[in-house]
Amino acid sequence: MKHFTIHNRTNESVSLDAILDTFPAKQRMIILPGSSTTLPVRRFGAPLTLYRHDVSKGYSLYVKELVSPSKIIVHGPMVLGASWRAVEVGKDCPWIIYRSRSSRRYRSLLILPRRNLAAFLRDLPDSLSLSALALPGTHDTMALYGWPVSQCQSLATPLVVQLQSGVRILDIRLALKDSGLMAYHGVVAQQVSFQYILSTIHDFLTSPESHHETIVMSIKQEDFAVVRPQEFSQHVHDEIANGPGGMGMWFLGNRIPTLGEVRGKVVMFSRFGGNGGEWDGGLEGLGIHPTTWPDSEKFGFTWECKNTLVRTHDWYNIPSFLAIPEKTTLATQILLPPPNNPPVPTLAITFFSAASFPLAFPPTIARGFGWPSIGFGVEGVNARLAKWLIDELAGGGNDSEKPYMNPGPRIRGWAFMDFYTDPQDNSVIPLLIECNYRGRIRGEEGWL
Repeated sequence: MKHFTIHNRTNESVSLDAILDTFPAKQRMIILPGSSTTLPVRRFGAPLTLYRHDVSKGYSLYVKELVSPSKIIVHGPMVLGASWRAVEVGKDCPWIIYRSRSSRRYRSLLILPRRNLAAFLRDLPDSLSLSALALPGTHDTMALYGWPVSQCQSLATPLVVQLQSGVRILDIRLALKDSGLMAYHGVVAQQVSFQYILSTIHDFLTSPESHHETIVMSIKQEDFAVVRPQEFSQHVHDEIANGPGGMGMWFLGNRIPTLGEVRGKVVMFSRFGGNGGEWDGGLEGLGIHPTTWPDSEKFGFTWECKNTLVRTHDWYNIPSFLAIPEKTTLATQILLPPPNNPPVPTLAITFFSAASFPLAFPPTIARGFGWPSIGFGVEGVNARLAKWLIDELAGGGNDSEKPYMNPGPRIRGWAFMDFYTDPQDNSVIPLLIECNYRGRIRGEEGWL
């Protein structure tokens, strides 16, 4: 017997038409908000149609296109199979839908509300600390050139596209040239200036749709071997001061702010050297400033930012693609609450990016390769992250004894990714964003 489970993680009832093993005719049933229903089915390609229960208009999701295991594929030339897939639905559909398989006889469907990726922070309360958010980010945000060693993002996803797609954590690497600060990844020029980056962000944060958003910008120096840290720091300061929005567009305190404090602003995350003498307030005026950052520490490390414990995973120098499963496990687990329940707030920062020569280039780690679904090839970090998020979100149903709780997993943190739109057209970021609405208990983490 085959079983198909539908997880309704929306705030509205969903009507379902299906043909069951127990009765040959089409059956209509209702799946309540936050609940799950498991159906015995004749075959996974049987007709299945979902409707909004409170309106007459239905959203038909067809048969094999929806549930046939032969249709579970990962987008991209290197990967032809995976254990999950985002279902294609019309833009007027109020949901986003993911299907997944846990075994040969069990399949599931996860229904989530559609969020506005360009302005999702607008719906969250000002009282939330940035440490209590799940914020998607890109590793080496501007690294669009230098394939396969230096490129970390697709040419189809320049900065403006990333921001509209829900990216809120940027990883900006700069080098000082005659024309000013320029984006670099190592020695590879990324053909864009720091002023262009500032202008793009200013346009985004001042637009009518997204002026309630905030952006965290990590800045690193790529030319530290030839340019003194103090000189680099001075140029960063001066270009910000003279750029679009000036210093007024930035939050430069060395602490984790609340969302209400930084709407319409950029939060500085300074990973460049010097003593802060070029900035008002010294190191206390240089934004969030890590006190330690060991190189490629496999099991992570911690540091303090005022009253917040920052848990960090940045194991990037993995031995080969064979370490992808372990890398994914370590990078995802840090997004869950710490097991020892520390007495102070915690912030998780995790990098899903990794690279090493010659068997772990960034595209290989992010995207994987081969045909994983039939046992030939390796599934990439991004696909594994998505499957983990799908399983976690599917597991959070209603709890009638805790009406003050928004059910679901408590997944929080800042997540840096390579090639974030893979394996299927920007299907991972909506899952991360949905975590902001799950596992919330009134009066905790600043949740109203």
